[in-house]
Amino acid sequence: MSTSYKSLLAQREALEKQIQEARDLERGQAVENIQEMMRIYDISVAELTGKKTRKYTKRPVPPKYRDPSSGKTWTGRGKPPVWIAGKNRDQFLIVH
Repeated sequence: MSTSYKSLLAQREALEKQIQEARDLERGQAVENIQEMMRIYDISVAELTGKKTRKYTKRPVPPKYRDPSSGKTWTGRGKPPVWIAGKNRDQFLIVH
């Protein structure tokens, strides 16, 4: 029983099409099942992915230092601006 090359290629193409159709169908059903289970058990996407959600919003940090000549401020976080770099920071402190 000898099958031609073209015939085998046609069979493979038909099989690949069937495989893709079956995968798409089963994948769609799986997604529906997962969504239903998430609704039933009140599961969030964050719980599934392991990403933690913040229970609070991040508030801006008030400035800690002020340049007396320009009035520019700096929170004390990150890279120091040119006007304070290498100087005694106590002279730039904002007193509340």
